[in-house]
Amino acid sequence: MTDRKLNADAIRVLAMDAVQQANSGHPGAPMGMADIAEVLFNDFLSHNPNNPQWINRDRFVMSNGHGSMLPYAALHLSGYDLSIDDLKNFRQLHAKTPGHPEYGYTPGIETTTGPLGQGIANAVGMALSEKLLATQFNEQDLSVIDHHTYVFLGDGCLMEGISHEACSLAGTLKLGKLIAVYDDNNISIDGEVDGWFTDDTPGRFTAYGWHVVADVDGHDPEAIQAALNEARSVTDRPSIICAKTVIGSGAPNKAGSHDCHGAPLGVEEIQATREALDWQWDAFDIPQSVYDAWDAKDSGQQKEASWQSLFDRYQQQYPDKAAELLRRMNGELPANWSEKVSAYVKQVAEDAPQMATRKASKLALEGLGPMLPEFFGGSADLTPSNNTFWSGSKSINDGDFSGNYMSYGVREFAMCAIMNGMTLHGGLLPYGATFLMFSDYARNALRMAALMKIRSIFVFTHDSIGVGEDGPTHQPVEQTPTLRMIPNMSVWRPCDAVESVVAWQHAIENANGPTSLLFTRQNVQHQERSDQQIDNIHRGGYVLIDSAKTPELILIGTGSEVGIAAEATRRLQSAGHQVRLVSMPCAELFDAQDEEYRHQVLPPSCVKRIAIEAAQGDYWYKYVGLQGRVIGQNTFGESAPGNQLFAHFGFTTDAIVNQAEELLG
Repeated sequence: MTDRKLNADAIRVLAMDAVQQANSGHPGAPMGMADIAEVLFNDFLSHNPNNPQWINRDRFVMSNGHGSMLPYAALHLSGYDLSIDDLKNFRQLHAKTPGHPEYGYTPGIETTTGPLGQGIANAVGMALSEKLLATQFNEQDLSVIDHHTYVFLGDGCLMEGISHEACSLAGTLKLGKLIAVYDDNNISIDGEVDGWFTDDTPGRFTAYGWHVVADVDGHDPEAIQAALNEARSVTDRPSIICAKTVIGSGAPNKAGSHDCHGAPLGVEEIQATREALDWQWDAFDIPQSVYDAWDAKDSGQQKEASWQSLFDRYQQQYPDKAAELLRRMNGELPANWSEKVSAYVKQVAEDAPQMATRKASKLALEGLGPMLPEFFGGSADLTPSNNTFWSGSKSINDGDFSGNYMSYGVREFAMCAIMNGMTLHGGLLPYGATFLMFSDYARNALRMAALMKIRSIFVFTHDSIGVGEDGPTHQPVEQTPTLRMIPNMSVWRPCDAVESVVAWQHAIENANGPTSLLFTRQNVQHQERSDQQIDNIHRGGYVLIDSAKTPELILIGTGSEVGIAAEATRRLQSAGHQVRLVSMPCAELFDAQDEEYRHQVLPPSCVKRIAIEAAQGDYWYKYVGLQGRVIGQNTFGESAPGNQLFAHFGFTTDAIVNQAEELLG
């Protein structure tokens, strides 16, 4: 038995034993890719188990995240803060080893994977970040940003459409430090994939513009090593290594079968596997010689120390750039950020512009963008409509990676997943845009951003039937409330330019999760506010127009409907009613306020309430209660000018006044 085989077999036995103990999991992929992982981690990966956040570490992503026991085993063996007891707790409550790799739980895990295809898209974002930051910060002989992104992926990742979106773009961008290893084992849960997946994968990636290393024996360490060396030598294109493997390699009766894909091997097969591998140790018992061979703590410390010496010279010669790089990698906002952005909000309030909030969003970018060199914008082929290209934007699509903007093409899902990878890499603050209707294409990437609690900013314009003539195929109805249903997602739907700038401010400052910014196509009215009301926008919901006495009716509006509700409020007040208008641009932020403030805005004593939003309305009953009403959009739209549709579907001052008078009796 060679030491190299023994070291790889350690992954196999840890994977099968952990899955067996949990009585849940996927042993096949870790066992099949064990030889590849052993070569990658021990011969190529530049990382430091003592500091998983080292800036210039190589990134490793397990896109086929059901094989989570592979990275867990490799990280444990390499010396990360991941004990054998943590492996024994695989898939158990509050364990550091969840069922699929999750960012923030396990040291060394770079992103949450499991929904197939997203890991490779995240990796594209990481590799793009490396290239952008290297262009911006490296100086001659002082390459402080210089690392690779490695990603494992399987048949399932390649079947998912997002892999096409992301890998096509990676080839166009020529991301030479992105190296993918395809686990070509011909098996998925349903069995042999020949009945549903017969793509010419090498040909497909050649067509994308990738460098392809085909027909590699995934169980031959020398062949794997040669393939990785070849991939690393090609710097003008991303590389994919097509490695032929046997799923469940080492299991004498179940290897090569879907029986070991998503279920424990079973006690008898595990014993047979130990005998077949000549593995002489009990479950979770790893010989010290294997730990010694895998241990990367000393070598990792040396690699980081060598880089730190380089960075020290960089700091001496380029102190401003070094400080800027560290600030950005630490996720810190620039000095005097709060004062500058507050001043800009007040300036916009004084100018009182009346415009579509998508244009107000660009106004926000014009004011805030110069303060944020880490901004990296983009749009899924809708830049002129999304208004995301501001005067300081510079496109990288011509190959100039000193820029800060990218046209992603019609790739909404990949755009959002690539943005997540960029956020996770650090050093950049990405925002990407499309129409709100097409958030459906990207929904799982939005969910992953929320699950990871990362600061990705998703811009969605054309937010209602106000889209107009494009008709119901392009008019969102259910999208706004379903975005609000995603835990950790902040959803802002501002009513005018002032709220739009504040929405951007909060998205930029929100370090605890992603933000969806929803903007109108049509013009909206500017709302006058006091300084206190401007401050209260930051609380997600606030009193925009108050009644002279205790309110007998409260109107609650968001987005373009606030202007209509404001007119209705004034008419009702003129008729002698005590009516209050509450603008609620971000319900999640309002809900996070203390009870005293929430009751000041929505006093429990006032039970007559009407919420107005041009979207499916059930969400709002939590604020209006059983005695209140919701004026919402509970059918699909129509093809007509937006103002006609608002009248047709009841989003008018008259309709609100009529509903209010009925409710007031």
